[in-house]
Amino acid sequence: MAKKIFVKHILLADGWAENVLIEIDEFGIIAKLSKNQVLTSDFEGERVSGSIIPAMVNNHSHAFQWAMAGLAEQSGKGKDSFWSWRKIMYDFVGKISPDDLEAIASALYMQMLKAGYTSVGEFHYLHHDISGSQFANPAEMSQRIFAAAQNTGINVTLLPVFYRYSGFGQQAPNDGQKRFIHSKEDYAKLLNLVARLADKYKQNFGIAPHSLRAVSEADIHYAINQLNELDANAPIHIHIAEQLKEVEDCQAHYGARPIEWLLDNFELNHRWCLVHATHMTYAEVKAVADSNAVVSICTTTEANLGDGFFAMQDYKAHQGRWGIGSDSHISVSATEELRWLEYQNRLLSHSRTVLTGGDFSSNGHYLWSRAAQGGAQSLNNQTGELTVGNKADFIELNNNSLPLLMKSNHELIDSFIFNQQSNQSIASVWCKGQKVVADGEHHAEQAIITNFKKTLARLI
Repeated sequence: MAKKIFVKHILLADGWAENVLIEIDEFGIIAKLSKNQVLTSDFEGERVSGSIIPAMVNNHSHAFQWAMAGLAEQSGKGKDSFWSWRKIMYDFVGKISPDDLEAIASALYMQMLKAGYTSVGEFHYLHHDISGSQFANPAEMSQRIFAAAQNTGINVTLLPVFYRYSGFGQQAPNDGQKRFIHSKEDYAKLLNLVARLADKYKQNFGIAPHSLRAVSEADIHYAINQLNELDANAPIHIHIAEQLKEVEDCQAHYGARPIEWLLDNFELNHRWCLVHATHMTYAEVKAVADSNAVVSICTTTEANLGDGFFAMQDYKAHQGRWGIGSDSHISVSATEELRWLEYQNRLLSHSRTVLTGGDFSSNGHYLWSRAAQGGAQSLNNQTGELTVGNKADFIELNNNSLPLLMKSNHELIDSFIFNQQSNQSIASVWCKGQKVVADGEHHAEQAIITNFKKTLARLI
């Protein structure tokens, strides 16, 4: 149903504006923006009193991992690392049923919306039943992700993961990976089913070859060809160069570093999203930036797993495109991802405001706008900026919250990110023109929490 919303203060694609009338079509797309309007007494639309900024995009999520966030913080025997964390994750994933996944993803997506994310890229690799066999409906678990998006009102781009091997050289998968594995033919069938589900639920889809260690070169080409037959604009996501061991193993097998090898064997472009890309040489940084691919930086997860530092300053110098993801969901906070991305670089450079665009520019505005725009590109989603033709996805800031008092224009975003006291600075969140969060509460909060509690009681 078409609607009109009158806002007093809003960040549009061309800058801040006041007294703006937003006209939204029946699909939740902005059809018209009129600035400097006078609100008449007979106006029957909705009114938003707080300052409006574009909603954020979360372009890398493993929904099921949110239920185990915090359960892998006790040291075991020997040195703790990504690889020991992965074993805990495999043990946990072995218990999750379709109902569990829907409950977990619904609760997670609700939290994302409350944090200002209105779009998520679900890097989904939990495909099969507990024994590792396909469900009667091979897309059962994929459908539960779409259902969770429907339950909450978030935009989802489902990225079914193609996973075949446990390591470089086509090593046989281990028992912990049995729920992830597909043959080429079975993956093609899954992708076709996902495309139909995306159409049914009015959402997006793409593909996610898991990593260079989990699929071969031929597998990646096969998956891209299958995708192109369905949608030649759909995104392609891949984990790459996250861990030093991965880099070393790739060099031993292929004789090249992971990103070096990917650049030599595939034509990267705007459809690609390289997840993490933590360990890059300067030449790789420049080549990825020049390709117009997006890098998904998952600051809190990368810190939690001890991955390392993304080469943000070099990447920015080459105008590289990037977005943020909450990945394992050790934190579900857009402002925390961005704040610590900046803080990492301050610590490395012994300086301040190192990622801004020039003299006297707003650090918060740079971080928020670049992340939202890069994230939107990586999910093939009409978001990231508030402009005609994009979805009406936005956050209403609470200008009367203590961190935002007396702030104006870009100072609001700077304070929203860097003066982080609590979620009190978000008054409401809107997705496709619908208010999904008001006064800190999601419209279906109690039912979602009840289902999530039941799930955790069984799993933990």
